Amino acid sequence: MNFQDLSIDRVDHVAVLTLERPETRNVISDEPLVHELVEACELLGSDRDVHAVVLTGRGSAFSAGGNIRQMHERAGMFGGPTDAIASRYRSGIQTLIKAVFSMPIPSIAAVNGPAIGAGFDLALACDLRLASSTAKFGETFVNLGLIPGDGGSWLLPRAVGPQRAAELAFTGRIVDAQEAAQLGLILSVHEPDSLVPAAIELATTIASKPPVAMRYTKTLLRRAAD
Repeated sequence: MNFQDLSIDRVDHVAVLTLERPETRNVISDEPLVHELVEACELLGSDRDVHAVVLTGRGSAFSAGGNIRQMHERAGMFGGPTDAIASRYRSGIQTLIKAVFSMPIPSIAAVNGPAIGAGFDLALACDLRLASSTAKFGETFVNLGLIPGDGGSWLLPRAVGPQRAAELAFTGRIVDAQEAAQLGLILSVHEPDSLVPAAIELATTIASKPPVAMRYTKTLLRRAAD
């Protein structure tokens, strides 16, 4: 399918899904990216010839999360009364995070640069995470007077435990790639040019395993995290 704000490339049984909004640092709160990513996840999850997915971003950032300008201007999905904003969250960015998390095939985030706010939560929605040495991570909602309302409050404790999740969410501090590896947020750190190839190599190894067993294994692991 043809998408405006993302692309899908195939390497044998691996799909590489790339956010294609480098001019916005791949913010994920805007249309059409929200619904395109949901549609892409559903498409790849139902394709029995795709056994693993790599998710990355074009340009210098993995994803800057929400559109900060719209937040300040109370425009777009951030405009209007509170109940209207909540409704747009449920039908918008929350569906995106849920779609990535719910894909029945293993997913790997190749975090090529900053993953901030909702962008961090997008990476957390993947099963595995590899990062560039230039990557940074931040559950920064509190800095803007917001809550992690797109899945981070559920995903982050499952990645690093409740106490560390609380520290990251309460302070809104930025974590570099090396600390992220120490905290268990990511598997490994790579030079920028070798990140996506490393993610594809790992995805190819995973994709070589019996696909039905892999899908059921992911289902069991997801249930264990509940």
